[in-house]
Amino acid sequence: MKLIRGGVLLTGMLGVATATQAGVTSTWTAVSDYDFRGITQTAKDPALQASVDYAHDSGFYVGGWASNVEFGPGDPNIEVDVYGGFTKTLESGFSYDVGGVYYTYHTDPNPSLNYYELYAGVGFTAKSGLSIKGKFFYSPDFGGDFTQGDTEAEYLTADLTMPLPANFSILAHAGYSFGDYWDGGSFPPGNEYFDYAVGVGYTAGKFNLALKFIDGSDLKITDGTPGDVFTSESKVVFSVATTFPWGE
Repeated sequence: MKLIRGGVLLTGMLGVATATQAGVTSTWTAVSDYDFRGITQTAKDPALQASVDYAHDSGFYVGGWASNVEFGPGDPNIEVDVYGGFTKTLESGFSYDVGGVYYTYHTDPNPSLNYYELYAGVGFTAKSGLSIKGKFFYSPDFGGDFTQGDTEAEYLTADLTMPLPANFSILAHAGYSFGDYWDGGSFPPGNEYFDYAVGVGYTAGKFNLALKFIDGSDLKITDGTPGDVFTSESKVVFSVATTFPWGE
């Protein structure tokens, strides 16, 4: 859920960003905390993440993404996501993206925490490089067997990237989680919530660095959670990523 999962996505959300060029790419990311929608997936510990993506000139893409995680039930330690979809950028700079992602977790013993989400998004990229994107996610069974019965959940997200001189950029994100999963109190304290992030990015050769302030404390899972599992308190997260193959 990202309570139980992890996209930054996404943010490196699912690594889909690497699927915008034709061919096979692989993105590797080291991050000080695996955050998903304002909630830590690694109990505030670092994570190593990797994706392999294939993108066709037509706009079709498929890929897989993996990260270490740390939470219960079932004490999963690895998350592996598979996804696919179709994206297109028009000459005007407007774009759209539709697809789905299936989240899987290695748990011993059960329950199975696996579940899927469908998504649809639109965006605009100006000639200056300014990028604004919005996306809607829907899952009919959020969190898998973590909940009792099928429990739907939705997520709305908006992201902005603004290039600055000297390879710097401003990064901003806002998201809202809602639906029966949150209204019904399937996960304490059981309330819809807002998360956001602001930060700065920097490109150093083949590497992309980012420093972000992230907050999901509207969910009220903050200080005092055992071992920092699922805490949504505010934090500063640093990440460094690179995508292969390296070009000239």
